[in-house]
Amino acid sequence: MLKFVKGYMENIEGVATYPMISLMIFFVFFVVLFWWVFTASKDYVKEVSEIPLDNNNQQNIEL
Repeated sequence: MLKFVKGYMENIEGVATYPMISLMIFFVFFVVLFWWVFTASKDYVKEVSEIPLDNNNQQNIEL
């Protein structure tokens, strides 16, 4: 199966650019995510971290 795919990939012009584009998208995504994590306000992080513990957001399933 790999030989089949490799044979077709060798015949496509410019096929080497696709891995580079994928790498750049991956890199940019994680750089932006890293930047967002370190610049997020402490109040927002505290508020979001307390959501699972908030009783007002949970449904009361007592019968």
